[in-house]
Amino acid sequence: MSSFAFKKFTVLHDKCAMKVGTDGIILGAWANGGKNILDIGTGSGLIALFMAQRFENAKVTAIDIDHESVLQAQENFRNSIFSERISIFEISLQNFRIGKYDAIVCNPPFYNCSLNNPDNRKAIARHTETLTYHDLFKGVSALLTDDGEFSAIIPAMSRTEFDKEAISAGLFPARVCAIKTVEYKPVGRYLLSYKKYPVKQLKERIECLHNKDMTRTEWFDELTRDFYL
Repeated sequence: MSSFAFKKFTVLHDKCAMKVGTDGIILGAWANGGKNILDIGTGSGLIALFMAQRFENAKVTAIDIDHESVLQAQENFRNSIFSERISIFEISLQNFRIGKYDAIVCNPPFYNCSLNNPDNRKAIARHTETLTYHDLFKGVSALLTDDGEFSAIIPAMSRTEFDKEAISAGLFPARVCAIKTVEYKPVGRYLLSYKKYPVKQLKERIECLHNKDMTRTEWFDELTRDFYL
């Protein structure tokens, strides 16, 4: 499938290394926003479009280092009703120095100690060689406003390292949502958010995406009902 249609926009993703997937959808529907939002590693522009729809007065900036993905995201932004509020730059986070953001989102590369994908563009999108967790949090800390929030989705196995790099960069966990595909399976993903100050009480919740019959759970349905057709 070369495109994925949502209620208010369509995402073309045939030229992108990473296609539209559940991780990006639930992050885009879960992350807190603000007036100035940054999407790091935007790919097809999926999460940026989610944030633009949810936060009607926000200006959204997207960045990516993959040329073909940038061209595709530009097309997706241009074809959307949010085109005047979204801009994109072909640049790495390490070299990006434009503005301050009260909301930053990222579905980051997550493979650290594993063999690279033979497809070089997929390897860049999936592996941390081009954006380590250390560099991610260093960049986020520099670009985040004092009261801003950074949100990400990562594999469960990466959480300890992710939290460690966050603390090293002066960021503290603010929200935690563990994700299971179905109730009887272990936690596979974490939705995480961070701020520049510790919260009084960090609450962790566990949610499931699907019921036993593989229909969407009430939580997943409510989270995405403004997007799925």
